[in-house]
Amino acid sequence: MLILLPPSEGKTPATAGDTIDWSALSFPALNACRAKVLDGLGTVSAHQDALSLLGVGPSLQADVDRNTRLHAEPAAPAHQVYSGVLYDALGYDTLTPAQKRRADESVLVISALWGAIRFGDCVPAYRLSMGTALPDVGRLASFWKPQLTAALAAAVDGELLVDCRSSTYAAAWAPPPQQTVAVNVFTEAGGVRKVVSHFAKHTRGELARHLLVRRGKAPQTPAQLHKAAAEKWTAELVEGTARKPHALNIILPG
Repeated sequence: MLILLPPSEGKTPATAGDTIDWSALSFPALNACRAKVLDGLGTVSAHQDALSLLGVGPSLQADVDRNTRLHAEPAAPAHQVYSGVLYDALGYDTLTPAQKRRADESVLVISALWGAIRFGDCVPAYRLSMGTALPDVGRLASFWKPQLTAALAAAVDGELLVDCRSSTYAAAWAPPPQQTVAVNVFTEAGGVRKVVSHFAKHTRGELARHLLVRRGKAPQTPAQLHKAAAEKWTAELVEGTARKPHALNIILPG
């Protein structure tokens, strides 16, 4: 089983430590593309209109300034750098050592800057969305899609993929649909079902945690994933097609 997560919008910068070690990153075949995106991000972040080009507000000026010196910034494990609602709900720091090892092996973060990394990969904090376009790179989702398809093929072969990404990050890579389950979260009241945003992030983080801490073997099929989710939530499984992944719908009280 592999759990696909988006990065958090906010990042927690490391306060000390070594700079990024490119040779230690997972999926080293992506390093040339990572360097190209990093250079493009530095160029845009130094521009007088950087905030507008990156789609962020004045309160994030310090984050944008950091983008111009990422080669020199201290790096920390991805599970420390990524923060926010989903990652708080996953609660990596409160896992047991065995559960942390499972998380390091089972979680893939699909990133606008790094393409794909694992929880143990050390990276600096940065500010960049998958919906951004960079010079000499273009729209990042389009740039990464063929690269991730090639680089991740061996890693995902034979694995059940639990896709907890947002639509923005799902656009960057379409894994094999027959082995992928997209996780959706709804509220329901009076027979009316609504898509939720904030609660979706929190619930996806809770689902990731549940899959990492529960006893027994990890789910290996969509049906087994549905059974595991039903241990905590009202859930339904929608079968996929040759082109469309399965869907796990988690239903919260409205």
